[in-house]
Amino acid sequence: MTARVQPEFDVVIIGSGFAGMCAAIKLREAGIQNIVVLEKANEVGGTWRENTYPGAGCDVMSLMYSFSFAPNPHWTRGYARQPEILTYLRHVANKYALRDCIRFGEEVVSEVFDDENDLWTVSTRQGHSFTARAVIAGTGPLHIPKIPDLEGSETFGGRSFHSAEWDHSIDFAGKSVAVIGTGASAVQFIPVLADQAKSVRVFQRTPHWVLPKLDRPITAAERLSYRTIPGLRRLVRAGIYFSHEAMTAAFLNPRYMPAVRALADLHLRRQVPDPALRAKLRPEYEVGCKRILIANDYYPALQKDTVSLVTEGIAELTEKGVRTRDGAEHEADIVIYATGFAVTDKADAQQLVGREGRTIQQLWRDGPAAYLGLAVNGLPNYFLVMGPNSGVGNQSVVFMIESQVAYIVACLQALSARECTRVEVKSHVQQQYNRNLQRKSVGTVWTAGGCESWYLDKEGVNRAVWPATTLSYWRTTRTPDLTDFEYTRLEDRDDEDYRGPAVLIDTDGYEIAVQVHLLAVYQPVANKVLWSGRVYPTTQLRELHLLNNQPARIRIGSNADVDAVLVDEDPWGGSHIVGEGVSPYPLPFETELRTLLESADA
Repeated sequence: MTARVQPEFDVVIIGSGFAGMCAAIKLREAGIQNIVVLEKANEVGGTWRENTYPGAGCDVMSLMYSFSFAPNPHWTRGYARQPEILTYLRHVANKYALRDCIRFGEEVVSEVFDDENDLWTVSTRQGHSFTARAVIAGTGPLHIPKIPDLEGSETFGGRSFHSAEWDHSIDFAGKSVAVIGTGASAVQFIPVLADQAKSVRVFQRTPHWVLPKLDRPITAAERLSYRTIPGLRRLVRAGIYFSHEAMTAAFLNPRYMPAVRALADLHLRRQVPDPALRAKLRPEYEVGCKRILIANDYYPALQKDTVSLVTEGIAELTEKGVRTRDGAEHEADIVIYATGFAVTDKADAQQLVGREGRTIQQLWRDGPAAYLGLAVNGLPNYFLVMGPNSGVGNQSVVFMIESQVAYIVACLQALSARECTRVEVKSHVQQQYNRNLQRKSVGTVWTAGGCESWYLDKEGVNRAVWPATTLSYWRTTRTPDLTDFEYTRLEDRDDEDYRGPAVLIDTDGYEIAVQVHLLAVYQPVANKVLWSGRVYPTTQLRELHLLNNQPARIRIGSNADVDAVLVDEDPWGGSHIVGEGVSPYPLPFETELRTLLESADA
């Protein structure tokens, strides 16, 4: 047997934000020490390191937006701002000595699974490669800026950037600014720009529902109480959690939304006395269909003399600014894109290649789908944190991250305890899970609320949100059902299957060279060999395989041709192939028997 390549690490973790740091901490606590975290930047923090626009902050209350195992009694506001959250993450990295396992300045550009050795090779833009038995992708769903392809954008004579890539070298004093988009980031930085720039034009495609932000400073006495009174911080955190969780019923059944809508309407009426402006800012879709925004200073900022709201659609960018569809040109020195992130199409440019050469684009050709948002059939030993359908509309993602990481660690512990080299969620398990999930999504505010949002793909399918309570997700992931996964050893599979070249022959004798993965099994009751497998996709295979259950023959090496049937085409362009009676490759027991006979003759 050929000597196997041993991985350099047990686990490679991609990203050092909340997800990556949580994974590193919990793996170490579980005794999995041989890990490395690959971080593209030179500091930890993830989205809170990247998003440094003025006014950046969290719309989840501070006491919920921290690890349960690393509470922070030092929050200074009910809703923390970006610098304070980044300080917290740096503190966690130092407290748990994570920097010694982080490789900074390593941007991952490809991940490829090696079927022959059951390991991943993770390559970075810096020219380095890391091999590992398993990979945990902790990059999160909101990290790839999405910039619209506007006609004329290359002719704009000023400066432009996405809000997640804020240009801090710009002095906005005396400048005219065009802000494209009115999402969660825009409502935070527009009030700041309104006080700095000569003028701000806000281009709104669709209005958002906005709720008041119950933000206030946390007093020194309160912070002292959190540090000194046992259980107080945990009690307050639980109160925040269940108050947020109570809103889930309205998200799942929009008939309960009128109370939330009444609060949003009241907030709009109180802050915007002008009925014409109020009409432009009031959405027609149901509350929660798009992300609910929380802000006290956004509406007042729009009413300042230096700020104007533009609701006419954008036709193009010009050298001097933005031209809308009514022909009006709005001059601008600076264009800021507050247009969100790639979510449902996040994997379009990703170089992620799993089992048998299947790319993530092939695996997700019908849309992103995973089991519990953390495992994908076709990607052995690969786990996602905050993958498809694990987002939340009204709760802290940190809670979900901790639930997922605990589940992933349990899977990897079982991989080691069983002395296996591969763990992969079963195909039927993933399919049934997603059928149930999409069934639960029907009628929720995300799918029936009357809007288009980044929660849904182009077909209107929910690919982002968990359509139930986060408490139910915690219960589901608290004790992993390891029977949902297939655990195998490389050595065992070597004795059973065949991977490699073969020749496929049609009924007219036409031959094509192919790559196959076959498994032959001797059935003692039937006293015959049954075998099946997959022919990897090629252009010639598509031309040859025109019908389901099409007769063919297959030849491997110098073995005799064997009758076969091309059953059907798989979703990735390959073909399922089956046969019986004679194995197309030597079975282990046949090889052993031949060896014994040759020894006896000698």
